[in-house]
Amino acid sequence: MANKTVNRNHFPWSQVIGFLLSIALTFIAVWIGIRTDLTYRTIVILVFSLAFIQAAIQLFMFMHVSEGEHGIWQIGKMISAAFIAIVIVVGSMWVLNQMH
Repeated sequence: MANKTVNRNHFPWSQVIGFLLSIALTFIAVWIGIRTDLTYRTIVILVFSLAFIQAAIQLFMFMHVSEGEHGIWQIGKMISAAFIAIVIVVGSMWVLNQMH
């Protein structure tokens, strides 16, 4: 690690771009929820899709998931964790909707 140089004089463009994209996705989700005449199901699907996109942006821009020695393994772990989370959320919604 001693031979790695760190450039501390550059502007953090990736963090600024990630921040602006996160803000834009949040405003788009709020606009979809408040101002559109779409069905409730469509609004939920769109907002959840925007939330997953925003989570991916934050993982790559702020948490640097793809950097490091084992970057590809970290991405694989994140994909499997996201799959498990999606199964839990969708399964919970399915069970709760089928109860009545």
